[in-house]
Amino acid sequence: MTKRILLGLLVLSTITISAQRNSASPYSYFGIGENFEATTVENASMGGIGVALKDTHHLNFINPAANADLRVATYAIGGSLTFLTLKDSEESQTGNSTNLRYIALGFPIGKKAGLSVGLQPFSSVGYSLLDNKNADDVNLFRGEGGTNKIYGSFGMYVCEGFSLGIETAFIFGNIDNSILNQRSNVALATKHQESLNIRGGQFKFGTQYKKELKNKLQLNAGASITLATDLSTKGNEEMYSLSFSSGGQEIPRDVLFDRPVNGDITIPVKSVFGFGMGKVNKWYIGVNQQFQSALSTNSSLITNGGSFKYDDSNKFSLGGYYIPKINSISSYWDTVTYRAGIRFEDTGLLVSSNNNFTTIKDFGINVGLGLPLPRQLSNVNVGFEYGQRGTTNNNLIKENYFNVRLSLSLNSVKWFQKRRID
Repeated sequence: MTKRILLGLLVLSTITISAQRNSASPYSYFGIGENFEATTVENASMGGIGVALKDTHHLNFINPAANADLRVATYAIGGSLTFLTLKDSEESQTGNSTNLRYIALGFPIGKKAGLSVGLQPFSSVGYSLLDNKNADDVNLFRGEGGTNKIYGSFGMYVCEGFSLGIETAFIFGNIDNSILNQRSNVALATKHQESLNIRGGQFKFGTQYKKELKNKLQLNAGASITLATDLSTKGNEEMYSLSFSSGGQEIPRDVLFDRPVNGDITIPVKSVFGFGMGKVNKWYIGVNQQFQSALSTNSSLITNGGSFKYDDSNKFSLGGYYIPKINSISSYWDTVTYRAGIRFEDTGLLVSSNNNFTTIKDFGINVGLGLPLPRQLSNVNVGFEYGQRGTTNNNLIKENYFNVRLSLSLNSVKWFQKRRID
């Protein structure tokens, strides 16, 4: 059953943001959906590094302490387009999705502090499966929705080269899952439907340290920790019989049960550590190591009869950037920021197949460009990622994906300046 579910969990056409279904991955079937890592396009293009990275003109969602380095008002918006190919031992299918990754604003507070606020997706569910292998017992699985995060992040220098930060966030959203069953020689179909409303808060703390070395080299170190939080899940679960009109519309009949669903999903502690070295506005190379405990729940949302479970997860990232000559007036391409990176991830998701649990791993190679705009300090950032997730072992599905990411980082040095002449 797990194999057939994974094969069918594709959205039939390009998913639009307005429909609030921004995942085409079969792995959005599990838990509260496909998780979105809180990174800008700039950081994602370097393999996801950034916990130690200091930047005066770009936002940093990985470490709130990085807000202390903001020197101008910065507006950021980012999105991505994902192309998927799913493979098992016999066949393959394709799909794609688009999504808005973040809208955010950051600005300095004095010369030693900064604040940013924004909206980001937290997880997404989007799948549709028709299981008709047994003609006498047909099942249609559907799921949609997801969760979002509104956040506020503050960072400040507490002494020379050392900054601290804090982020508070509110997570909210809705997830709908349903199973429609139709048996041969039975007049009415049966539908089981679950609708959940998810709410909860989240706190993150971070720190960064920079040390000036010889020859204008700078050594950076950083760490962040996101505290465990319980997301409240409230909604209802119902099962009812139904028939279909001549136009294919569902006509509800007898309600077998309709009851409330309450529970909690515990998002575990996540810690990120890293360091890097480089020259400001010239080059940088860094590494990140991320650890997270296993997700747990007492909600029926992610129990699902033991077809999957969660374990501890970890991720390693390596990447950096290079700028040939940031103030060049003879060559535009010398002012471009060239980024690259790689990441390896154990997602912590274990899927049951053939009475065995298989660990789902993820791998990605990234490159990107930061293209300066005529407007001072602003730029367009483009990133590309090729990755693989899952495996064809034990009758499971391997997902090959190609992400195209795009963001605008718009800076203004005038926004918070006082007028000299009224």
